[in-house]
Amino acid sequence: MNTSNQNITRVIVIAGMMLLAAFTRLIPHPANFTAVLAIALFGGAKFKKPALAILIPLVVMLLTDLTYSTIRYGSTDVIVGFYSLMPLVYSCIAVTSLIGIYISKKQNMAFIFLGSVVSSTLFFLVTNAGVWYHSLQYAQNAQGLTACYAAGIPFYGNQLLGDLFFNAVLFGAFSLVSKRVPVLKANFERRK
Repeated sequence: MNTSNQNITRVIVIAGMMLLAAFTRLIPHPANFTAVLAIALFGGAKFKKPALAILIPLVVMLLTDLTYSTIRYGSTDVIVGFYSLMPLVYSCIAVTSLIGIYISKKQNMAFIFLGSVVSSTLFFLVTNAGVWYHSLQYAQNAQGLTACYAAGIPFYGNQLLGDLFFNAVLFGAFSLVSKRVPVLKANFERRK
């Protein structure tokens, strides 16, 4: 198999794993216990090209957003899939992909664990600030922001546990499959 075919195979396997993991959003689960940020960290760490590392997790998220809105609201109207915090959520996904690119240079469990914790915490801080800003439920002052963060702590706990779990599954499964399918690790030079 030539290098081009090896790269295509690698992209398909990684993207397929990410897509499967992303559909955890569509099955019953505790709030925020999904693979959303795990797919971004995994994609950032495993794709050779930075553009793919950022773009594919965003596309996967968009597909599951649109599928979720179709299931929940019974609409195939693309506009229904959009929500006020979408720019913040997608920005956190892109930053998590960048964290994945960084940890790919380290390739050890400690950095994957740390990347999971950092991305979960970033998501919590950014999206809860967005909820506070867009919500009439919280006063637009420091006390309101603090109350919003306090209300989000259970969601943060689920997010952190979900990210750690799904990163372990994704990185672990890829490692196991790579041992049996050498093309997945062949010629893998991380961008410098």
